[in-house]
Amino acid sequence: MIPDSLLSELENKLDQTIESQRRLSGGSINQAAKITLSNGQPCFLKWNTSADPNMFSVEEKGLELLRSANTTIHIPTVYATGETSGSIGYMVQEFIEEGQAKNGSAQHFGQQLAKLHKKQQEQFGLDHNNYIGRLPQSNKKHDDWITFFIEERMDPQLKMATDSGKLGSKTVSQFQSMYKRLPTIFPKEPASLLHGDLWSGNFFYDQEGQTTIYDPAVYYGHREIELAFTQLFGGFSSAFYNAYKEAYPLQPNFNQRKDIYNLYPLLVHTNLFGGSYAQQLKRIVQRF
Repeated sequence: MIPDSLLSELENKLDQTIESQRRLSGGSINQAAKITLSNGQPCFLKWNTSADPNMFSVEEKGLELLRSANTTIHIPTVYATGETSGSIGYMVQEFIEEGQAKNGSAQHFGQQLAKLHKKQQEQFGLDHNNYIGRLPQSNKKHDDWITFFIEERMDPQLKMATDSGKLGSKTVSQFQSMYKRLPTIFPKEPASLLHGDLWSGNFFYDQEGQTTIYDPAVYYGHREIELAFTQLFGGFSSAFYNAYKEAYPLQPNFNQRKDIYNLYPLLVHTNLFGGSYAQQLKRIVQRF
């Protein structure tokens, strides 16, 4: 269950006693629980004993940035983040009961994601670094997408994978050859606000059929990288994509370049989990 040191920290931080707790699935990185406070309020708690405790404070900043786009996507409210004296990082946020999609839920999600992507700035990146999963994510700002994609997305993950022996020098050479082709592949677009880690495990529909998104890795980037990631593991309907494209049409030939965008999440998964992800990205980079 929840460590005693964390329970004590939470009760002091929230000025409430914790009346009940129930463990939940926290994914592959964090542990999670539903807690009920003495005032009757249910909360979602997640914590980690091995990752950088700062991970949760920058996640809170990411959620606030997503909320600033003024979409009707539900962004969970954060009540507290911090670190215990035993270096347990934690986040307490609004507990949202999962439901099912209703008529129009997927279309509404697509429309609102398009609205999120229409929040834009001149440079690619962000004013602070954050994390994707438990891995550091550099967001140094650049004036063009290709430089940002190579220097802040591909190369740091590629170095991590080669340093750990998950990828070899041949694959690195293939990436470098592919980089030369990117100016003829990626269309020019402004830097859009992105969730940054939008796959089927990071959204659900609540009891009213409204979309909730969480666990972001926020930055301003090319919106196509977000849409490509939604297709990597599936879970998004054709109604979602049709509504998105109606609200914010894509440039031609997106399907021919989406695999290049997905080299980033595949590198992340290679570094986190190894295995088949390395083989999948090798096949992609060989094609290009």
